[in-house]
Amino acid sequence: MTPRTSKLLGIASLASLTALLCAVPALAQTAATTAAPAAAAAPAAAAAAPAAAAAAAPASPLNSGDTAWMLTSMALVLMMTIPGLGLFYGGMVRRKNVLATVMQSFAITCLVTVLWFAIGYSIAFTNDATPGQFIGSFAHIFLAGIGVNSVNSLAGTIPEYVFSAFQMTFAIITPALICGAFAERMKFSALLIFMALWLLLVYSPIAHWVWGGGFLGGLGVLDFAGGTVVHINAGVAGLVCALVLGKRKGFGTTNMAPHNLVLTFIGAGLLWVGWFGFNAGSAVAANGLAGAAMMNTQVATAAAGLAWMFVEWMVVKKPSVLGILSGAVAGLVAVTPASGFVNPTGAFIIGIVAGIVCYYAAAHMKKMFGYDDSLDAFGVHGVGGIIGALLTGVFADPAINSLGQNHSIVTQLEGIVVTIVWTGVVTWIILMVTKMLVGLRPSEADEEEGLDISQHGESVAE
Repeated sequence: MTPRTSKLLGIASLASLTALLCAVPALAQTAATTAAPAAAAAPAAAAAAPAAAAAAAPASPLNSGDTAWMLTSMALVLMMTIPGLGLFYGGMVRRKNVLATVMQSFAITCLVTVLWFAIGYSIAFTNDATPGQFIGSFAHIFLAGIGVNSVNSLAGTIPEYVFSAFQMTFAIITPALICGAFAERMKFSALLIFMALWLLLVYSPIAHWVWGGGFLGGLGVLDFAGGTVVHINAGVAGLVCALVLGKRKGFGTTNMAPHNLVLTFIGAGLLWVGWFGFNAGSAVAANGLAGAAMMNTQVATAAAGLAWMFVEWMVVKKPSVLGILSGAVAGLVAVTPASGFVNPTGAFIIGIVAGIVCYYAAAHMKKMFGYDDSLDAFGVHGVGGIIGALLTGVFADPAINSLGQNHSIVTQLEGIVVTIVWTGVVTWIILMVTKMLVGLRPSEADEEEGLDISQHGESVAE
């Protein structure tokens, strides 16, 4: 090999080595580019697996909007009893009985909560596979078998815990309303026994009959939020209690004027606001029906407050604070069964009728018949509930709620009569049992001293 040839071969070898070294990064980049889609596909496939599994799983029926509204409604209805009803009633009694009166609302809240959790909810709202016409099942005593994602077929978009808690607040306020009829004259021990038995033997069965799949709902009785279940029920029970216990000591001769109407005013305001949870919450959803119930509640309440005020103004020549407050509550009561079935015009008429009729029931009817319904539990809740239940059969509008298309005042009357008979008879029996066990009234000396001191050992400072 010549020197020239060797030199040329060396130059060629050097050039080949340089080209090879330059090509290595390019080959590496090409290989990486080729491998990148494959590498990216692996985690993408892994991420897609849970999504596919979720798509294959059945969708949860729970609706967050409905659940949020029902949680709010539950709190609003609880506010109606504590502090609403406690202050409303507490301001209307004499000073020596104010603590005993607010204690009744608070103690009933605690008592009914425990009983509802233990057995009340199950017998009122549990039907399982075979609906009972007269009583629910015992499948969910102590809320057994209910989980965080369980639903009741009566409220399919909210957790059953929320539905049970919402219905619990109705079960709380209904017996608490009765206290207005016998205010200032029942022993506290008797109260606890009576209310426990009344919840289980009167309220829970009637709630089942109307709302829980029982025979009254099957007949077509319309009760959107409790005209029959709550107000007629409590009002009639209150009247029976007033008749059995008799009149307050000094009734008709002693001044029994309310000791603090400011408390009553605050309580009435809390009742009015809380009632939106009561009525609009009974739609069991955050929807247009809840909106209609809310508007109907506001219109009827205002109309009834004005109607009572103007009638009283004409009769006694002065519009009283207690009068307009009582009229507003009468409107709230009367629109309750109708709130999710009528349009605002129907609610307006119901409010006017309730304000006028309940005024005469509270101011004149009890004087005519001579019974002592201390705080007009029957005159407002019993009479107002009957008015509302009957007029629901008149003004139900299928455009608001399709369930109202077969509305009938005769069917409504059937529901009213059944409720009055069952409540009246069973309430009387419970009172007799309670009387045998612990007696119903404190001694005359204790009643004269006041229930605050005689029953609870406390008093409000002068």
